[in-house]
Amino acid sequence: MLKILEEVDMGVARLNILVVIVAALVAGCTSGGTLHSNVPSGEGPDEFAILPNKELTQPSDYSALPAPTPGGVNRTDQDPLGAAVAALGGSATARSPYNTGIPSSDGALVNHTSRLGRDANIRQVVWEEDEAFRAKRGRFTSIRISKKGLYQQVYKPQELDYRQEWWRWKRAGVRTPAAPTR
Repeated sequence: MLKILEEVDMGVARLNILVVIVAALVAGCTSGGTLHSNVPSGEGPDEFAILPNKELTQPSDYSALPAPTPGGVNRTDQDPLGAAVAALGGSATARSPYNTGIPSSDGALVNHTSRLGRDANIRQVVWEEDEAFRAKRGRFTSIRISKKGLYQQVYKPQELDYRQEWWRWKRAGVRTPAAPTR
C-alpha cells in the first residue's frame, strides 16, 4: 500500500512540474511587436481618433474663405494641442498645420544652435539608428514573465539614475540649486 502511495505522489509531482512549465511557456508567448502595444486589436474604428468638430459659423465674407483641402485640415477641426498651448499662454498659430517655417522670434536661437553645422535629415538618421538599436537589443524581449513593457526592457541600459548623477556632480563641487543639501 505504501508503495502505491509513493507512486501516486511522484505522479502528482510530475504533473505539477509539467503544469508550471506549460504556464511559463504560455506566459512567454506574447503578441508584442511594438514598444507600447496600444494598437486597437480589432478591425473596427478607433473611438478615440474621432473628435467632434467646432460649431459651424456664418463667414462675414465668402470670398475670404480658404480653398478646400480634401483630406487635409478644415477650419472646423478641433486642435486640442493648439488649444492647450493657447491656454498655457503660448501661440496657437505656432502649432498651425499651415505654419511650416521657423518663427522669426526663434531665428537667433536656430542660427546659434546650428553654428557648427547641422544635418537637415537628422530625424531620419536618428530613427534609423534607433531602429537598429532596438533590433539588436530587442532580440529576446518577446520572452518575458513580468508585465513590464518592451520599452523599459530595451532602453534599460540607457536609464539615468538621477540620485547617482546628482551625487557625482555634488562631489565634483558643482552647485546644484535644484536639490540643495540640508
